Amino acid sequence: MKKLSILGSTGSIGTQTLDVVQMHPEHFQIEGLAAGSNIELFMEQVKTYKPRKASVGSKALADEIRPYLPSGVELYYGPEGLVEVAAGTEADMVITAVVGSAGLPSTLAAIQEGKTIGLANKETLVTAGHLVTSLAREKGVSLLPIDSEHSAIFQCLNGEKLSEVTQITLTASGGSFRDYSRAQLAEVTVEAALKHPNWSMGSKLTIDSATMVNKGLEVIEAHWLFGLPYEQIGVLLHPESIIHSYVEFHDGSIMAQLGSPDMRVPIQYALTYPERWPSPAKRLSLAEVSKLHFKEMDFERFPCLRLAFECGKIGGTATCVYNAADEVAVARFLKGEISFLHIETVIEKVLAAHTSIAAPDLGTIQEADRWARDLASRA
Repeated sequence: MKKLSILGSTGSIGTQTLDVVQMHPEHFQIEGLAAGSNIELFMEQVKTYKPRKASVGSKALADEIRPYLPSGVELYYGPEGLVEVAAGTEADMVITAVVGSAGLPSTLAAIQEGKTIGLANKETLVTAGHLVTSLAREKGVSLLPIDSEHSAIFQCLNGEKLSEVTQITLTASGGSFRDYSRAQLAEVTVEAALKHPNWSMGSKLTIDSATMVNKGLEVIEAHWLFGLPYEQIGVLLHPESIIHSYVEFHDGSIMAQLGSPDMRVPIQYALTYPERWPSPAKRLSLAEVSKLHFKEMDFERFPCLRLAFECGKIGGTATCVYNAADEVAVARFLKGEISFLHIETVIEKVLAAHTSIAAPDLGTIQEADRWARDLASRA
């Protein structure tokens, strides 16, 4: 039986991870659950799975739910609670599904304790890829990708030599406004932006998909996960989200991973790797699909993706600043403070004001993150 801790248990990835656990209850035990503010759902999860340790976003929320916890559940809160759930249990594997850079300290703590990481928090590698991958190598810890694109690349590379790879290509649906012109984007609403055509995701990820920031973060994550330079990482628009990503080799062969857009498949593969178990996901019928469409990426239409490549090549704190500026800009858009197109303006202004620091330590990364957030809140 594999013991799991899930960070971000009430989010999209967290709930679908628990769906997989419910499908195979004889194989998994929940050691820890951590969530933010969705207390009603969190209490349902805690009562169902009775983890040893649980954590919520604040002390006030912890005080609110403490009287209703099942006996034997230790309750924590805040950033320290995330670390406790990640590193302080007997979990063999930690699913890092917290949204944003808040997931970095807990992921590092879990790696330090030698726990396998099911990585759904791409910001961990975006903000501190050199620290995370270095510590994982030192501790002999596996970073198993959960994002559908990175899981696809991971599967295509199984048994292959990285030295024989010409390029990896991440596919992108294009998000809510993939057919909109720049002029049309100036008038879009929050409600429209939250309607993703293919995937069911949280609000932050859905907005990032529409701006293509999410794909930019995935490009940076792919660089660290697979050890390839940015010149060997491509992005292709693929509206159907059937080919999740693919790898091209020196001999001209291309290996692609296909499937219906259902996150439970890559989640389960990370949980059961290297085995494959039955899944309730809808089976893909290429005959029913009939046609698949592809389009070269337009960096003028999606400038946030161009900025991600530029930051990745600069390295250092540039990627951390890119992520922090986006997190603040998206939050401002969701509150109605700025327009959709102003998200990219905020990111550009913050990056223009930043001088990247090479090979930063954790303290330097956290300071760059704070600086970028402050500027982004005013840009």
